[in-house]
Amino acid sequence: MSTPVGDRRIPLNVGPGTWDLIWSHVHRVLVANLGLAVSSLPLLLALSVEPRPWRHPFFFTLLSLGVGPSLAAVFAYFRLTVEDERAPVAELFRCYRRLFRPALLAWSPFVLLTAVALTDVAFLRTTAPGPVLVPLLAVVVLIAVSSGIVAMAALPDGRRTVRHTLLAASYASVRRWPLALVNLGLLGAALVLVNQAPLIGLAVVPGCALFVVWHNCRAMSAPARPDPL
Repeated sequence: MSTPVGDRRIPLNVGPGTWDLIWSHVHRVLVANLGLAVSSLPLLLALSVEPRPWRHPFFFTLLSLGVGPSLAAVFAYFRLTVEDERAPVAELFRCYRRLFRPALLAWSPFVLLTAVALTDVAFLRTTAPGPVLVPLLAVVVLIAVSSGIVAMAALPDGRRTVRHTLLAASYASVRRWPLALVNLGLLGAALVLVNQAPLIGLAVVPGCALFVVWHNCRAMSAPARPDPL
């Protein structure tokens, strides 16, 4: 293969191994996006009907509980692709079914903590103690969201109880806070891109962002994880 540059043609020497690596990554991302979209379909449909979810906090808090099992399944699938780069789509849904209960149990406390903290922010931001308490509550929200994501990435290892996973994820988020902020920034950027272009965004962005987040989460919890990277 070659490409013209002026009057010359510069060969593009891309070996079959490189193409295989590229297509394996594309396959991984597309499967992750498909699984995330299917398993989070109720939340996505609700968001398409109501673009301002903060007006219905209780309803969207309940729907957001389902995000945890979806993330755990995607992270478990990424773990499978370490040995089989093109693991079939069915493996992701098997991971979802296997991890649904522990993921829901581990994800729910972080969702409830986030909901309570955001509710307190809404009530306190116009009061006298607001300037002091609102920043503290914002930190609580960031730690809760980051810890929930780390917990979902740790669940596929299957070496800990749910309680131990909660504590280890919270400790990792505080101890490795730079990586936690990178994860939140990536997911925030992904949400913005999906919001701007839903169809293209859902097809491309989430899997790429979550793959980086998964690697960061493994790095964050590596010292406490019994098995090596």
